[in-house]
Amino acid sequence: MKNEIQHKWYALYTKSRSEKKVRDQLTAMEIKAYLPLKRELKQWSDRKKWVETPIISSYIFVNIAAADYKRVFEANGVVSYVSHKGKAVTIPDHEIEAMQKTVENKLSFSVETGDIVKGQNVTVTSGPLKGVSGIVTEIKGNKKLHIQISHIGYTLVINLENDTVDF
Repeated sequence: MKNEIQHKWYALYTKSRSEKKVRDQLTAMEIKAYLPLKRELKQWSDRKKWVETPIISSYIFVNIAAADYKRVFEANGVVSYVSHKGKAVTIPDHEIEAMQKTVENKLSFSVETGDIVKGQNVTVTSGPLKGVSGIVTEIKGNKKLHIQISHIGYTLVINLENDTVDF
């Protein structure tokens, strides 16, 4: 008999501009939290500064066992789980891994809201996203991989100009 505790990914909705604080608190509680960030040049009236901002505002991802389900609310700034019919929905591991690979490899991407209806299912066969599956479309001559992030209504759009895709 295995005593293996199963951890699943969930999306948490946070108060506006609280994503980093929530991540830090969850990490201090020894809860695995993932907050995808992008580096942006911000302009103020008197200066410019490079800052890291969340890719998806007001969302953070946690990988938890069932026992930690309620503990996440101990972090100040957590509003709720992303849920469907009152039950928190799990985010598949492959979607989190695809997002992590995209951010870590500093690939060119954008995040769009809404569901993608058109396109073909593909798997990347070479390059930093090898093994990632998604939906591809032709947009102005550039190959794009659309990775839907389940149940939160966002799609990660990655430029695949130098990677090989298997249809």
